Amino acid sequence: MIQRLPAPLLAYRAATALLGPAAAPAWLKARVRQGKEDEARLSERYGIPGRERPGGEIVWAHGASIGETMALLPVVGALVRRGVKVLVTSGTVTSAELLARRLPPGARHQFLPLDVPRYLRRFLAHWRPRLAIFAESEIWPNTVLELDRAGIPLALVNGRISARSFAGWLRAPRVARALFGRLTVCVAQSRADAERLAELGATIATISGNLKFDLPPPPADPAAVEHLAALSAGREIWMAASTHPGEEEAVFATHAAVAARRRNLLTILAPRHPERGSEIAGAARNAGLGAARRSLGSGPDEAADIYLVDTLGELGLFYRLAPLVFVGGTLAARGGQNPFEPARLGTAILHGPHTENFSEIFAALDQGGGAIGIEDAAGLGRAVATLLADGALTRDMARAAADTAASLGGALERTMQALGPYLPPPADPREAFW
Repeated sequence: MIQRLPAPLLAYRAATALLGPAAAPAWLKARVRQGKEDEARLSERYGIPGRERPGGEIVWAHGASIGETMALLPVVGALVRRGVKVLVTSGTVTSAELLARRLPPGARHQFLPLDVPRYLRRFLAHWRPRLAIFAESEIWPNTVLELDRAGIPLALVNGRISARSFAGWLRAPRVARALFGRLTVCVAQSRADAERLAELGATIATISGNLKFDLPPPPADPAAVEHLAALSAGREIWMAASTHPGEEEAVFATHAAVAARRRNLLTILAPRHPERGSEIAGAARNAGLGAARRSLGSGPDEAADIYLVDTLGELGLFYRLAPLVFVGGTLAARGGQNPFEPARLGTAILHGPHTENFSEIFAALDQGGGAIGIEDAAGLGRAVATLLADGALTRDMARAAADTAASLGGALERTMQALGPYLPPPADPREAFW
């Protein structure tokens, strides 16, 4: 089928085949210096396996980064419960760190090879997956084409495509159809996503809803929750989660305004990118606030106005402490981070106007009474002050958020039904351990 490809794809394949191996070492070393690659595992990016292949059938599941791999976790869990061995790949260091803690026995992680034919053939020859499952909108041309060349079915699950990405693909319709038309199964998140993916050439199996609705709540060690609750006893707590540059200033202004009236206030701040911890701590000091950094082993002592959670994978711990959470990426024009995890754990939710990435979830939470939208930093300050002063209203919102989250499940069952014809037969789950 390769000879039928449109000219732009043939040019891409030729360029990556010829130039990719020459450029990859310098590019990857630069990413190591930036903290974006694991130097000890760079060989995996060349398709060289980091572990032996176990016997039996393997399903390959891939998500680009944290969000996509989190969406895959319910599918990975369901496959392992069937006795299927699962190879999970991703492309970022942060997702690998998170998966190391969250993958069930029977699943193992590797980094995705670069989109170079030679590397992909090496990867596929070693792992020989029965089925490849990609999350959301992860379409790498050579990866799709090499799977097709090897006769390995490719499923897109939790499929979504933004209006902006859709417009981009429409500028190259023959390329889009050559790639999306090679999907064996396409499970879309929503009707709008299904219509866009179908126009690009995909055959839609079903509309599932969002797999993230079927994620279990993020874990937390009960002893750690108890310890932090004791350290912060007697203080009123609210949290700003997954914040982006520009939003921390609004959080600091909110703390200062509310603390003028409620002097036992503690603000927990968890940036989207924990590596910004030093920068954010400096900004807090410049705002006249005391910041304690979790990455340095500090606790939320009485001197801390801001408890800066500049660590990875601990949101579940702090969602259990804070009755009120502002979800970041919504005041900055980033489209919003996912509010589903705090909703599952029963927190009242605040968000800004930029909710495009998770518009369906935010709309359901707003309509159900579990979330309130604010327009700007001043609105955030007013909302936090109001809710901290009215505990009954905050508790009502928290219950409504949890009820709304519970009502949105079912995507996993619909997805597994669509994947069913391509999966290995059920086996003894004890045999799935690697």
